[in-house]
Amino acid sequence: MLAMKLENLHDVLVHELRDLYSAEKQLTKALPKMAKAASNPDLAAGFEKHLEQTEEHVNRLESIFKELEVSSRGEKCKGMEGLIKEGSKVLEEDAPGAVTDALLISAAQRVEHYEIAGYGSAISFAELLGQGNIAKILRETLDEEKATDKKLTEIAETAVNLEAEAPATTA
Repeated sequence: MLAMKLENLHDVLVHELRDLYSAEKQLTKALPKMAKAASNPDLAAGFEKHLEQTEEHVNRLESIFKELEVSSRGEKCKGMEGLIKEGSKVLEEDAPGAVTDALLISAAQRVEHYEIAGYGSAISFAELLGQGNIAKILRETLDEEKATDKKLTEIAETAVNLEAEAPATTA
């Protein structure tokens, strides 16, 4: 696909939204694998909940594209592709469940921080362009991404990391 010609802040907003859309679509394919690989029930449930949220994020972005009267089609988000590829290597590691969970959380938080940065920028662009409704929709998603990041930290600090720290017992 040819790169979009960027001439003004509106074009930058659309570019950012398309990148986020691609990222969210890729994430809907990765989250079920992460949930399946998680041994901690809270972590698995968190990934499943975030999959539902991510599907809603896709729907919100589609409504924004309609409001802006632009296509959602754009280049594949290479940043998310790389984060998912790197995170999927965790699933190939020969490690105890809690160690794998710690790695899954680390990978998931990289994804969340990428999304937080993208949504924050898109909100700023929308606000500058007087697109308050779009900024409001994006802020709802940003708040959910931040809450997911916070929940991942909580699971890591109260259970997974402590379990991963303990020496593996041999049978």
